[in-house]
Amino acid sequence: MKSISVLGIYVADLVFFADKIPMTGETVLGQEHVIGPGGKGSNQAMAVAKAGGKVSFISKIGNDQYGQIALRMYKESNIDSSNVIVSKEYATGVAGIMVNKKTGENAINVVPGAAGKMTRDDIDQASNTIKESSIFLTQLEAPIDTVEYAIEIASSNNVTTILNPAPAVKFQDKIFGLIDYFTPNETEASYYVNHKVESQKDAEKAASQLLDRGIKNVIITLGDKGAYFANAKESFHVDAFDLGNKVVDTTGAGDGFVAGFAVGLIEGKNAKESIQFASALAGLSTTKVGTAKSMPNRLEIDSLND
Repeated sequence: MKSISVLGIYVADLVFFADKIPMTGETVLGQEHVIGPGGKGSNQAMAVAKAGGKVSFISKIGNDQYGQIALRMYKESNIDSSNVIVSKEYATGVAGIMVNKKTGENAINVVPGAAGKMTRDDIDQASNTIKESSIFLTQLEAPIDTVEYAIEIASSNNVTTILNPAPAVKFQDKIFGLIDYFTPNETEASYYVNHKVESQKDAEKAASQLLDRGIKNVIITLGDKGAYFANAKESFHVDAFDLGNKVVDTTGAGDGFVAGFAVGLIEGKNAKESIQFASALAGLSTTKVGTAKSMPNRLEIDSLND
C-alpha cells in the first residue's frame, strides 16, 4: 500500500473557549478549557490515518506526560511513530488556543518545545521512511533548515512533495522548484506574493506568481469560499461544502484539508477529486471541537462526498 510520510510538530493543545477572543490587555471569563493533541504535522498525520491512509510521522517530543499522550494516540490510530524521537533534553511542545465560542474563530500561540529542536541528523535517521513513501508532506512549524533538508531528500528520490506553508516564513528560493503541491491559505499566500489574497481573483493572480517561482501545482484555500487550483495546464475553483450552522470550531480545518488532499492523490484521484475529498474532510472537522480529535473517519467523508 502506498504511504505518506509527514514531518512536523506535535504539541499539546490547551484550548480556551469564551464568547470572545481577548484583546491586548483584556481579561475575559471563559466557559471551558480542554487539553488535546495538536501541532500541524501531528494533526495532518492523524487526519490521514482516520481517512484511511497509511502514514508515518516524523517528529520529536519530550519524555513527559504530554509526549506519552502523543505516543498512545499514534498507537491507537495505526500511525507509524518509529521516527518520533523522545528527547531527554527538551519538553513536549504546547499551544495556547483561544476560541470564540460564538463564531468558532481562533487565535493561537505555539511553543514547539522538543519538535522545534529537530535537526538534519534526525532527518537522516528518518530518510529511509521518506524515500520509501509515495508522498512527503510537511509544514513550516519545525526548524526551516530541517524542513528544507527533508524536502530535498524527498524530491531527489522522486517522492511527491506537498508543502503546507504554515506558518508563512521565508525559505530558500531553490525550494520552490522542489515543491509539487503548495497549499497556502489566503493569509499565507499573501505573504509569498506582493498583494493581499481575499477573493478568487486575488487567488488567481497569486497562483500565477507562485507558479512562476517553480512550484508545479498551487492550491490556495479560501475558507468557506472554497479552494483555487492552478498549474501550467489548468486552473479551477472548487466550492467548500456548506455545513451551515453545524460549524463549531475551525481550528485544524486547514490541516484536515491538506491531509485529505494527500489521501486523494495516493488513491489515484485527480487534483479536482482530491480537492473535493479534502474539502469534505476539512468541512466535517469544523463540526466538532478540537483538532486531531475532530478529524472525521472515512465513512463520514464518503457519505458527505457522495
